[in-house]
Amino acid sequence: MKKNDYKFDTQSIHAGGKHRNPENALNPPIFQTSTFVFDSTHHVDDVMSFKSDDYVYTRGNNPTLRLLEQRIAVLENGSSSVAFASGMAAISSVLFSLTKPGDNVLVHKTLYGSSYNVVTTLLPKYNINSRIHDLSDTEALADAVDENTTVIYFETPSNPNLSIIDIEKITSFAKERGIKVVIDNTFATPYFQRPLEMGVDVVVHSATKYICGHGDVVAGIAVSRDDAYIQSLKFDYMCEFGGVMSPFNAWLLLRGLKTLGVRMRQHEQNALAIARYLEKHPKVTSVLYPGLESFPGHEVAARQMSGFGAMISFEVDGGLEQAKKVVNSVKLAQLAVSLGDCETLIELPAAMTHRGYDKAKLAEFGLTESMIRISAGLEDAEDIINDLDQALGVL
Repeated sequence: MKKNDYKFDTQSIHAGGKHRNPENALNPPIFQTSTFVFDSTHHVDDVMSFKSDDYVYTRGNNPTLRLLEQRIAVLENGSSSVAFASGMAAISSVLFSLTKPGDNVLVHKTLYGSSYNVVTTLLPKYNINSRIHDLSDTEALADAVDENTTVIYFETPSNPNLSIIDIEKITSFAKERGIKVVIDNTFATPYFQRPLEMGVDVVVHSATKYICGHGDVVAGIAVSRDDAYIQSLKFDYMCEFGGVMSPFNAWLLLRGLKTLGVRMRQHEQNALAIARYLEKHPKVTSVLYPGLESFPGHEVAARQMSGFGAMISFEVDGGLEQAKKVVNSVKLAQLAVSLGDCETLIELPAAMTHRGYDKAKLAEFGLTESMIRISAGLEDAEDIINDLDQALGVL
């Protein structure tokens, strides 16, 4: 069997890399070095003119980083990728790399807070503007762009209301107009969704989340099928902005990738059980989870995803104060802003990631004051549900 014919779980352990590990080690070493040495000036010339795959300086490349980039590219069915120091380093570098002064970026109305700040506050300082639209309404796309729109950027599922965007409809529309499409695939991971196969130009991840899976790394990844673009993104943006990932973090991500498929299957199984429990609870007014038939984007999600992920949002009666009682009463789940860890994490956006916004502004983002977000962990589903049950019992 050819290496490219292996299934996802096998590729997540074995993909990438051309050489046997030094000293025949099972696991790749951490090349914890800032610089590399040369045999001669002729060797220098070969490396710096890309005639050789050797290394110069870890800000440009490193064996541990290269293996991670190769493995992620295979899992996303891309051709190459760039590792970054954080998800936001990846997102901001990609957006800057695809725009110039006078351009604008079309984004979905529900977007991770820091991504929203980049497109609405940072890019405009360089005369790159944003256009905000409900991208789940694909029928109105023509009214959302103009001749200066160069990028459409969104998450699907989105953070934190899990809205689903029809990827193929967006890419079909964009390609007719020469617009690049960038998707944040953090929530779905390449295990459940591969946007490059649906015509997307660049996929970005906060690798901090499921790719790592253990809450001990901050990292980002950008993947594409365009090798020339990735070369430019790495050397013209990642290197010059300086958002380089450390070799140690790359090694931790390689370790996390080995169990990505196993973890995502268990995450999803737990999430579906939790969502079905919440859907029946008398104090819960709505449950947002793509795997529920009642979810507005369920049919699109079922078509473009192979699974529905581990993120759930739900609302309770009584507004913000009642929602605070719930998140303050959990005992097993951890109150935290991140996601994708082995532990079940819970957060209240109106009091945490989106604190300070009034009801009207939250509604613009597709949120409410009482919306609670859960990242279903790997604990026993019954224990998670019992914890939520006792927390909801305070209402």
